[in-house]
Amino acid sequence: MNHHAITLNSMGLQAFLEAVESKQPFLLGNDAQAAVEACRKFLDENLNTREAPVYGINTGFGSLCNTTIEDHQLEALQVNLMRSHACGMGSEVPAEVVRLMLVLKAKGLAYGHSGVQVATVQRLLDFYNHDCLPVVYTQGSLGASGDLAPLAHLCLPLLGEGEVVLAGKRMAANQALAQMGWSPIRLQSKEGLALLNGTQFMLAYGIYTWRKASRLLHRSLDVAALSLEAFDGRTDPFHPSLHRIRPHKGQQVTAHHMLQRLGGSQMQMQPKKAVQDPYSFRCLPQVHGASYDALGYVASVLETELNSVTDNPTVFPHEGNILSGGNFHGQPLALALDFLAIATAELGSISERRTYLLISGQRGLPPFLAPNAGLHSGFMIPQYTAASIVSQNKQLATPASVDSIVSSNGQEDHVSMGANAATKALTVVENTERILGIELMTASQALDFRKEAATSNDLQRLHAWFRTHIPFVSEDVLMAPHLQQAARLVSGDYWPLGEVLWV
Repeated sequence: MNHHAITLNSMGLQAFLEAVESKQPFLLGNDAQAAVEACRKFLDENLNTREAPVYGINTGFGSLCNTTIEDHQLEALQVNLMRSHACGMGSEVPAEVVRLMLVLKAKGLAYGHSGVQVATVQRLLDFYNHDCLPVVYTQGSLGASGDLAPLAHLCLPLLGEGEVVLAGKRMAANQALAQMGWSPIRLQSKEGLALLNGTQFMLAYGIYTWRKASRLLHRSLDVAALSLEAFDGRTDPFHPSLHRIRPHKGQQVTAHHMLQRLGGSQMQMQPKKAVQDPYSFRCLPQVHGASYDALGYVASVLETELNSVTDNPTVFPHEGNILSGGNFHGQPLALALDFLAIATAELGSISERRTYLLISGQRGLPPFLAPNAGLHSGFMIPQYTAASIVSQNKQLATPASVDSIVSSNGQEDHVSMGANAATKALTVVENTERILGIELMTASQALDFRKEAATSNDLQRLHAWFRTHIPFVSEDVLMAPHLQQAARLVSGDYWPLGEVLWV
């Protein structure tokens, strides 16, 4: 493993993901440290000379923005903010997402527009680099005035409050600080607000979910190619001429990938009885390709947000300005995450249709892929399960971003619901991994009935690998363990045909 430290600066999405996944440490470079110090110095000097109140620095928060706070109360104001906003509920955020939140929060502050201390940014990196992970909850953010509740739980441990998981053990934050030899951070003016305002919860979920969805998109085509062979389908719909005259990038990439996977198949060289295939096979480039293009758009939004400052108010030392704006509003992410959920749900929807065709008793395959149908139900009910999950995905794909609710006595009167978009997008992706697992298991069963010719080398390798984990089902067995294992194979780190991230 390469542990070369990465300096916090502008990064591409892929490079950022590679650094996080390889657990490379992040550090605050000299330029970033100078920018943070200059911003803090400007803020302190400005507060000493400025007569007008500045939101969140020497005023209350939200609808209490017109309440002025005395100078001797500014530290208490920030600590009270952190405590009062730690109102998370629901399940705990996965460790991988918490790690992303830590480094993303530090990265946003490191641009030098937030007025924080260098020590505060450094402590966030300490937590990240030493896998000291705060306990954060999934519910509580409206995705507009920043991801307030999740970020409060993320950052309270810097003060020695809240809970963390360190070396696999859950403990009070003050215990973890003592164990690591770290002193609690003492917040200066504005710091609590800088820590809580921001989109790092929904952004971390978005990056984590996009990574899984991109991998799933690639694997869904490999599974679809196996299904097409098992169904005795045709390659005509993937001919380059078709996609040259409707040149959507995703459509072209998908068709090319399918031809690669099916290349050299003896089964494709045999005469085909069917003139054309149902849409779930024939329109693979158009459907999977549209999801490819959607994930490409999502990636562009995530990359922009990754390199943005999203807290408020924002400090511009070189311009002599402190501006109160709305960069914490999650609408760009909310729309993109809804799009991600829809695009991934469609991969599951078309997958279930291919599973249905494979068990339908068509093209020489036995009904429900059971060697002795009637006595045995075969793959009848796995398709039910896939259909049930597809239906749940349809419900989850209803956009969160079209919703809003008034909060803080009307001061925060339009919110993005980006946090809800983020958490449900991950559920859709995990559901689709299960649906694809069912298709992979069904396609492998169906292909075992095709003895007249061999499939391509790629698909033989995929099928053989799958069979090392799950056997041919010759009679009715308890299916749930097999289905769960198939889902793990689809979602796991290893894939026998290699890792491709096109988007």
